[in-house]
Amino acid sequence: MADKRPPKALDDLDARLRAAQSRHKGQTATSEGATRGSALSLAFRIGVELVAALMVGVGIGYFLDLWLGTKPWLMLVFFILGSAAGIMNVFRVMGGMGGAVGYRPASQDEQDADKPGQRDRPE
Repeated sequence: MADKRPPKALDDLDARLRAAQSRHKGQTATSEGATRGSALSLAFRIGVELVAALMVGVGIGYFLDLWLGTKPWLMLVFFILGSAAGIMNVFRVMGGMGGAVGYRPASQDEQDADKPGQRDRPE
């Protein structure tokens, strides 16, 4: 009882805990940077979706106008259609409906499983 020093197993445990905490701090900093990059990529994707839809719509309208001789009208119509398509793409991206390959809506069971406290309640 005179020895006030903790046992060797506790020293090993303390060393492993300190190492795990230092690794966790490094991962937290990395994940914060990844979140910023993810937000930036989402903003860039939204911008590209809008601009691409407008360019496609205006391009189709312009070439149809040249071909059919209806100078500004088809370009205006396809500009409006391209704008609508771009806005729909943005809504789709923000709603998560086009973000992943093989997207399908979640079933009611999957939605219920995601709610907190649902698993703890007895049936």
